[in-house]
Amino acid sequence: MSLIRALSKELEARSDDSLRALFAARPDLISPVVPDFAALAARASARVSVQRALERLNKPEMQVLETLHLCTNTDTGHSVSAAGLKKCINGATLAALEPILNKLQELALIHRADPPATVHNPGRQRFYLPVGSLKDVIGIYPAGLGRSYTELVRLQPAFAQRVVHLVAELHQSGADILAATTPMDAALALQRWTSTPENLQHILSEAPVRTRPLLNKFGSWAMGAVPQAQRKASVLHEGRDVGPVDWLLARGLLVPLDAGHVELPHSVGLSLRGGAIVDHFTLKPPVPELGQTSAALRRNAAMGAIAEALRLVGELLYAVREQPVVTLRSGGVGVRELKRLADSLRLGLSETALILELSALSGLLRLDVDSSTWVQPPSLEWLTLPRQEQWLWLVNAWLASERAPSLVGQTLPGPATTAPRSGSPATPINALSAEAQRPDAPLVRKRILEILEELTLEVEAPDGKAPVLNAEAVMERAEWSQPRMSRRFSSLVRGILHEAELLGLMGSGALTQLGSAIATEQPELALNILGEHLPAAVNHVLLQADLTAVAPGYLAPELSEKLLLIADAEGQGPATIFRFSGDSIRRALDAGQDAETILAFLRTHSATDVPQPLRYLIKDIASRHGRLRVASSPSFIQSDDEAAIAELVREPGAASLGLVRIAPTVLTSSASPRETVRVLRELGLSPAVQEAETAVVRYKRTASVAAGARPVYTAPRTAPPDDDVDAQLAVLRHHRAVHGEVTGEAATQLGLETLQRAIRLKQAVTMNVVDGLGNSNTETVVPVSVSGGRVRVFDAARDTERVLSIHRIIDVEPAGEPHK
Repeated sequence: MSLIRALSKELEARSDDSLRALFAARPDLISPVVPDFAALAARASARVSVQRALERLNKPEMQVLETLHLCTNTDTGHSVSAAGLKKCINGATLAALEPILNKLQELALIHRADPPATVHNPGRQRFYLPVGSLKDVIGIYPAGLGRSYTELVRLQPAFAQRVVHLVAELHQSGADILAATTPMDAALALQRWTSTPENLQHILSEAPVRTRPLLNKFGSWAMGAVPQAQRKASVLHEGRDVGPVDWLLARGLLVPLDAGHVELPHSVGLSLRGGAIVDHFTLKPPVPELGQTSAALRRNAAMGAIAEALRLVGELLYAVREQPVVTLRSGGVGVRELKRLADSLRLGLSETALILELSALSGLLRLDVDSSTWVQPPSLEWLTLPRQEQWLWLVNAWLASERAPSLVGQTLPGPATTAPRSGSPATPINALSAEAQRPDAPLVRKRILEILEELTLEVEAPDGKAPVLNAEAVMERAEWSQPRMSRRFSSLVRGILHEAELLGLMGSGALTQLGSAIATEQPELALNILGEHLPAAVNHVLLQADLTAVAPGYLAPELSEKLLLIADAEGQGPATIFRFSGDSIRRALDAGQDAETILAFLRTHSATDVPQPLRYLIKDIASRHGRLRVASSPSFIQSDDEAAIAELVREPGAASLGLVRIAPTVLTSSASPRETVRVLRELGLSPAVQEAETAVVRYKRTASVAAGARPVYTAPRTAPPDDDVDAQLAVLRHHRAVHGEVTGEAATQLGLETLQRAIRLKQAVTMNVVDGLGNSNTETVVPVSVSGGRVRVFDAARDTERVLSIHRIIDVEPAGEPHK
């Protein structure tokens, strides 16, 4: 019976609660709604859906599933039971395997099947088969084992050409191997020769000393890199100093794939593992050996990091208000612009890029499409919030963002045409560029925080100390809990841990109470903790006679902003030094302040008297300021009609343009040319633009936070809404397909399943094909391959090969078999 039909019958027999659990674990099965159980089984067997389901399995579940895949044959219907799997998994028990098999069945990754004809089973054991697409999803190296000799002969022409000669040399040298005259016979001979651990142990007893350590490197993966892998190695011409690679190649224990890679055949890998597919099986995750830190150190480090992050974000916003951040034509912010911001913040380039990215993904900066610059949105709420709410704003935006800030500065591979021959340098990822987008970043962040919480609870000492967690410990747990996602974790984990330190979710390398609250989705608890422990902002400075002001702690944002206007910040950390100079005082005067306003501000916020040198400096600069005036204007309006210009100045609808009359026929506008033209056209005028402004936007913003809007983090949803599940159950229960009649999605998947099975077994199929005129024809052909929506077939009646579009195939069945 078809695997999809068998799964369909099993799903139809399930209870509503069982189907609800399936939809919660695999929400893509009902998005969109499926019309019947046949379509549900087809979708559950689809490659993409199976791949998503496998990403949620832990290591022992994947080991059982891969072993089941290797012990079954979906083409012949050869199934396996828990007892059969136990023989292939070292350390496994029936009590451990049965719950895993039940879970895999609940996930519709395997289903019940009849026992093999050779097994006597009076109804006591349950036998299983996997879904048909599992082989394609798992790949060519299930459980890290290589392909069989027969597959390698069929797929590797170079090996097929020399395998008969290789077996002949082994036979001539006295090896206990059968003679062979064809490549397939030679493959079978090698397979028998290496089929048991005892045989392989005898073969390796004469191997060079370094052979065993080399083979141990293939313990978890069957393919390896070897220089000059296709070298000629012969048993009959070996010298005393033969190397382990040559020794293994000469005996076919390693099979060359190309000039630089070899593969360890299946029987060799299995024998090296003692005959078991899985040589180490445990239900418990590894517990790393970690250092510890005290609660006080962890808390102090987190509070310091939070206060510093808030200070840096505030300073960055001030710097951007003073001078917007210019983008590159190719997208993102260039190194020169980033260096300018780094000098302003007194930070390195990587730290500056991180703060810039954090501000942008939080909506504190927005891209102005008119000028292609990053600017601060008007009326930004973040600036008026208490510090703990400012922190939660940043954390929520970081959790939800599809950007990976720590990727900035890392290199991208150059074009294939320029590597490696031209030696051109790799392209670095710019800040705020599209290359730092990672759609799976929210899911990976959430999972890493959960892993940090798990490890902290497992290892935490009773005296209140917390484990110091590093990227290696997190990756070790991630590889156990979700092995098929480990590659995606590995590229982001270090950056996420660094960003978590910046935001105070980690301190001194340990998960903080704040991090634990965020990991368990308790933001209110995090706010309470932060409100209790975060030091209050300082509202005064210490003025000194050397024209500096020392901040005795983290300053309130409004005080820091006003000080930055009249002085230049130096140094880092809480004790920031602000240096007054002629240029800094002149900057404040340019902003509209005068000497008395500046002195009054300093008297109000200084714990000491204003030193005489500073008073003299302020008054001296103010006395010489303003004799000449220079102004800028984004656009101007010119007309030969003085009366029209005068009328436009008095027009209330033009007030938003900030018009200033600088000549009888000329006005300046504070708005951009594009905005000025828009307002004038709304007033019924028809202005002509002399130089059209071009604004090229290269940055694609996909973060969930709109510019200036308060972010609200919602954890990535893994289960569909209850209403959607109820609607799907109603459709399945009340609109069941007539038995034997399938259409749409199910029919397509059934046809593909039949074609792929026929390709593997080299069997003929009967197809009902519609031609270009709409005529239906029944043909019996042998399918050769399926890809890209087309199937290549061999037509024996015409002795030709043809390519057919799958959408023209109405029905397909194995030739000579009745419809099942």
